[in-house]
Amino acid sequence: MSLIALLMMTGITGATAKEGESQESSVLGFTMRSIDGTDIPLSAYSGKVILLVNVASKCGYTPQYKDLEELYLKYKDRGLVILGFPANNFGSQEPGTDAEIKAFCTTTYNVTFPMFSKISVKGADQHPLYRFLTSDTTDPKFAGDVRWNFTKYLVDRNGTVVGKFSSSAKPLSDDLVGAIEAALK
Repeated sequence: MSLIALLMMTGITGATAKEGESQESSVLGFTMRSIDGTDIPLSAYSGKVILLVNVASKCGYTPQYKDLEELYLKYKDRGLVILGFPANNFGSQEPGTDAEIKAFCTTTYNVTFPMFSKISVKGADQHPLYRFLTSDTTDPKFAGDVRWNFTKYLVDRNGTVVGKFSSSAKPLSDDLVGAIEAALK
């Protein structure tokens, strides 16, 4: 059975007939599994500015959850949504199950922004969404491997990636807030 067939059978979309490439032309073309197990088409966020973040609960950057939540609460009424994607790719810093991750995020950081099921953001098992985000074919301006937890991708209201921010970029930094405010206009 091909990888594509397996991905489609398991409900992971964004896979294509030609392995390793994506037919999607926008982040909004993907369907992702929520941390509660519900499939959510990212097209549900069409018209919103999206900040996608690969997160981990045992990382030096984990306290960014607090600022991400503050950012979300400040701008959600203007159209910002933050989407958290737990990943265990870096130093095994996200070892928990989806239920454990959800409990940690809600009890420790009061996270209310949408969280998704744990995925891989790099390597042979990289999720198609992150293959799209890191490919120089589908995202030439911001292509390149995700280097660590809490890398942030800013997506405009049309589903186009308009910014990539490193793990060390603080959610409430002038650069990131300025880019979000520009995208919200």
